[in-house]
Amino acid sequence: MTDLPLLSVRSATRLYGSRVGCEDVSFELYPGEILAIVGESGSGKTTLLNCLSCRMALTGGSVSYRMRDGAMRDLATLTEAERRFLMRTDWGFVHQNPADGLRMRVSAGANIGERMMAVGDRHYGRIRQTAEDWLGRVEIPGARIDDRPTAFSGGMRQRLQIARNLVTGPRLVFMDEPTGGLDVSVQARLLDLLRSLVGEMGLSAIVVTHDLAVARLLSHRIMVMKEGHVIEHGLTDRVLDDPQHAYTQLLVASILEV
Repeated sequence: MTDLPLLSVRSATRLYGSRVGCEDVSFELYPGEILAIVGESGSGKTTLLNCLSCRMALTGGSVSYRMRDGAMRDLATLTEAERRFLMRTDWGFVHQNPADGLRMRVSAGANIGERMMAVGDRHYGRIRQTAEDWLGRVEIPGARIDDRPTAFSGGMRQRLQIARNLVTGPRLVFMDEPTGGLDVSVQARLLDLLRSLVGEMGLSAIVVTHDLAVARLLSHRIMVMKEGHVIEHGLTDRVLDDPQHAYTQLLVASILEV
């Protein structure tokens, strides 16, 4: 990790009329760091993720990102074209439902290749070879390169979505409940894969999850949200092994001992 933050969040607030989506959230994310945002349904974690990733406008506060030239830019000041370019190149977004992050009517190879073309690659042979390589990296047989995601299982679709996001070497990946809706055995394989890829590529990531086991396995730091507010924030092992806030203690205590 470097001394300079990749993402700087100051008093981020999103209101829905009189209802709080998230309020007064501040933190910094550094290169190579994984932050987990946890909390029950309605805690504000997905609203915050959508604000951080420019999918939703802030009501107040700011989110700044360090561009590749080293300049820190307030995301609210970017043009729509600049934002779209950032989302196609520097950022990835892994949806809970892979159908939201894939083009279901084109092949697995085309899903990966489309992302490569967004950063200017036009060499068909290289695109196809890279797509096949990435299918192997996410444990999908290369022979399935011309199959559509509609023919894949839920776990395979999620792995394809990860390949599509990571093929361009993004610097920051947003993940919204990446293992939600998958069988426990499929979840475990996917988490191992995510952890190895993120570590190998030195990515920064923000992971929203209600599953503390996912947070423990993937993240360096954890932020606990309740009713739109951050109530505890610290190193993952410290927060989960010695929670200070009564709500965090309740969350940790609710994990069934196997």
